[in-house]
Amino acid sequence: MASNRGVAYMGPGVVEIQSIDFPKLELGNRKCEHGVILKIVSTNICGSDQHMVRGRTTAPKGLVLGHEITGEVIESGRDVEFIAVGDLVSVPFNIACGRCRNCKERATGICLNVNPARPGAAYGYVDMGGWVGGQADYVMVPYADFNLLKFPNKAQAMSKIRDLTCLSDILPTGYHGAVSAGVGPGATVYVAGAGPVGLACAAACQLLGAAVVIVGDLIPERLAQARSFGCETVDVSKDASVGDQIAQILKVPEVDCAVDCVGFEARGHGHDAKTEAPATVLNSLMTICRAGGALGIPGLYVTDDPGGVDKAAQHGNLSIRIGLGWAKSHVFTTGQCPVLKYNRQLMMAILHDKIKIAKAVNVTVVKLEEAVQGYKDFDKGAAKKFVLDPHGSIAA
Repeated sequence: MASNRGVAYMGPGVVEIQSIDFPKLELGNRKCEHGVILKIVSTNICGSDQHMVRGRTTAPKGLVLGHEITGEVIESGRDVEFIAVGDLVSVPFNIACGRCRNCKERATGICLNVNPARPGAAYGYVDMGGWVGGQADYVMVPYADFNLLKFPNKAQAMSKIRDLTCLSDILPTGYHGAVSAGVGPGATVYVAGAGPVGLACAAACQLLGAAVVIVGDLIPERLAQARSFGCETVDVSKDASVGDQIAQILKVPEVDCAVDCVGFEARGHGHDAKTEAPATVLNSLMTICRAGGALGIPGLYVTDDPGGVDKAAQHGNLSIRIGLGWAKSHVFTTGQCPVLKYNRQLMMAILHDKIKIAKAVNVTVVKLEEAVQGYKDFDKGAAKKFVLDPHGSIAA
């Protein structure tokens, strides 16, 4: 049997590459006949992983990280009918049974059967069902026929793997944020956050036909990355308000659509940019989004944050100006992206060169054993999307 390595969270600020068990087609004490085992081709470091690694969640030590997975099937259970050994597949970060009410309604981010604690599950993530993560050499994926997206041509897919690796999470998540905010042809959009999800959202807004996409952040390198593929930018560390900076671009201090790609570790704006202020982005978006507009909120908010700025924030209670959103008749859409709702159409957009997502998010491929340094660089604000290549498949 082959060996297996995984990237494990060992406490605040600490990740390690460890030898872990080779995956089996098992769930507890029973055979998982609907699952497959994947040899991982690419697995990405996500900003959501960083929340755990910073100690901002209740993640247990020893948790094998990684929910962004692309891989080759090397073993399948007896009940898997339509996915075969040798197939190259994208794995949605949501784990979904395909059989419950929510899955049947395409809400795969809140499957009712894969997490005993609450609706919704993911690989290698806190409170998401205890599933082993995919920042590893090999991983087990359940409900394979329902969950997996098979690439139609393996050679073509490998030639575009730096783009296709983004299908497991950040591209559908950014796209979901844009769709939820009502982005369409001719729209003006403000995307808060120029991390990988924010940049993916900006690229998705362009795909959807937005007239102007404005990206806000406080890290110069990330703002430069947004400008590299045609976005306007707002530096939220400046004393000028977001609205005033938007007015310099659009001649009015508002946009049609707004997307929060920052989440609960948001910082203040202007002279407060060095201070954590978790409600800042949401309140800012309500201020600059037009009356009758919508806010897409793919940025992560948690129920428990041990490092929260106060007791309220530690339990997910933030000082949101809900009265302002109510007065402007805003629509809010929150929660995990239901990846299966979007990944096939986005795959086709990638395969037919309608979106250059690897360029937009600056995909940077490193070896699995370089993951520890990747986490450190990403935590410093590197304008990169780190993709781990466990078997040298991408380099080859």
